Amino acid sequence: MQSIKLRSRVGEDGILHLEIPVGVTDKDLEVMVIFQPLEPLVQMKTLEELGWPAGFFEQTYGSCQDDPIVIDSEGVFEQREEIL
Repeated sequence: MQSIKLRSRVGEDGILHLEIPVGVTDKDLEVMVIFQPLEPLVQMKTLEELGWPAGFFEQTYGSCQDDPIVIDSEGVFEQREEIL
């Protein structure tokens, strides 16, 4: 059994035409076709297009390395009745 993956386009007639050389002649074949419509590729926006200043991450990465953020105790919370 061999698996061949390819991309093809359906014409305006709604019919998919496949021409696949398989290297086999004068034999019966069992063929299974599974298709999945492809979504058009969406180009990713750059960081600047998303509103970040140029070089922001390069300049700020690791800035807390020598002065790590310490989270203080949040205290004791009151116990409330369970809602049923």
